Amino acid sequence: MTAPQKLSLALSPSRAGDYQQCPLLYRFRAIDRLPEPKTRAQVLGTLVHAVLEQMHGLPAQERTYPAAVKLIKPTWADLLSRDREELEGVIPPEETMDFFVEARELVKGYFRMENPTGFSAEECEKYVNTTLPNGVPVRGFIDRVDIAPGGQVRVVDYKTGKKPQPKYSDQARFQMKFYALVWWRLTGTVPAQLRLMYLKVAQDLVLRPSPAELTYFERDLGELWSRILADVESGDFRPRTSKLCGWCHFQEICPAFGGTPPEYPLLRG
Repeated sequence: MTAPQKLSLALSPSRAGDYQQCPLLYRFRAIDRLPEPKTRAQVLGTLVHAVLEQMHGLPAQERTYPAAVKLIKPTWADLLSRDREELEGVIPPEETMDFFVEARELVKGYFRMENPTGFSAEECEKYVNTTLPNGVPVRGFIDRVDIAPGGQVRVVDYKTGKKPQPKYSDQARFQMKFYALVWWRLTGTVPAQLRLMYLKVAQDLVLRPSPAELTYFERDLGELWSRILADVESGDFRPRTSKLCGWCHFQEICPAFGGTPPEYPLLRG
């Protein structure tokens, strides 16, 4: 029998999305922490995010497309040095060159959208970890924060997948409002602009949040967190089926598909 354990739970855009999609999926990822195989899209996103982070760390005049492309191979080598077996299981050595071409095209998409020699990012891959005034613990990584000479703040997120149709963009909007709220509560400044950059198609989604909008969003997060805590206490995370079940790695242990979840590992209270 597995011994009960205590976990430091907090809300992130990904875990909030998991719970809204399927409470049992949230449990498997946040509480059981069951392993999942990486996908090609995830590994590609990791590589491109790392390349752009390093590129923004260069002197302004060196932040060019050729310089960014030259970062792809050494960045991949660095990632391999940390987890070669798993990464090469997703991207075999014989597919590396095609993989680099995909990464290069995404980097090109970035440079089609902005010129990084004209500004300097305030923060890249900023880790945030705090508790909101309503008691909700939150954490995550903000891809980039820009601060204009006049003090206006822009929160930027890179997307390496397809740009969703407007009716399917709720999760992307949720993520940006989440980080806008966290930045506001950490610094006292409401971001003037939230920008999602879809590198694959060189298009963006821009939001301009207001304090009232973020206050309502904070209230909604509080209600969501209360539902999560109730399930944590009871251990009763119900599966919710949808078209997304076809991409779920946990079907074999999901009751909705005839499976049995592992013993609930979290110590009550």
